[in-house]
Amino acid sequence: MSQLDPLAQLLSRRPKRLALLEQIAEQGSITRAAKAAGLSYKAAWDAIDELNNLSEQPLVSRSVGGKGGGGARLTPAGERLLALQRRLQALQMQLLQAAGDDADLELLGRLMLRTSARNQLTGRVHAIHAQGHNDLITIELPGGCHLQALITHDSTENLQLSAGSSVVALIKAGWLELQPLSQPADVERNALEGRIEQILPASDGPSEVRVSLANGQTLCASVEPQHLATLGLVDGDPVRAQFAASQVLLGTQL
Repeated sequence: MSQLDPLAQLLSRRPKRLALLEQIAEQGSITRAAKAAGLSYKAAWDAIDELNNLSEQPLVSRSVGGKGGGGARLTPAGERLLALQRRLQALQMQLLQAAGDDADLELLGRLMLRTSARNQLTGRVHAIHAQGHNDLITIELPGGCHLQALITHDSTENLQLSAGSSVVALIKAGWLELQPLSQPADVERNALEGRIEQILPASDGPSEVRVSLANGQTLCASVEPQHLATLGLVDGDPVRAQFAASQVLLGTQL
């Protein structure tokens, strides 16, 4: 295996979303940008959700529908990120030359793990409260709303968390419980309020419900269609997403 092979594998793990940014800047259409980036329309929407959720400021501004399947443009933050990505591409060959051997690149590749958690929300540690062997981590999301994660004290130390630390909160779609705002919130669980942006029915199984938060981040919940009908929730409805602090996984950048 040549030295180029592991580098190519490493770099191939993350460019789809960044390639989508480039195409959005050029095309101004989600449909055309997705096609040019080699993504399905749904995968493009998912990627935009991830990009906006992982940034403290939305990177892409989009509109639903239209002749081109939905318009999209980069925000100033998205334009800055794209400019940075282009500068990083110019440094790729320097990275290749700096690597001692293939093992160095393979190790770096293992450290750049992806996750199956559907929701990835960026934020900063607001407070840490000890609870026996665990710590209750309060995280401030962009816009000022908060959520809590319950992790072991060892995990807090391993992640080197302290007030102000940048973190990513990971929450599986199936862990989110949606309810109308008319119902009382469970004060012992996390509650994020937003509006149903889109309900994507599945031919067999739970529907995918996208919830837009006021800060521009998006949650995705997996909900059985019958339960949605019981709740009477439809597109555009205000809604509350609830989940336990123990259902929030935390990650940090190396």
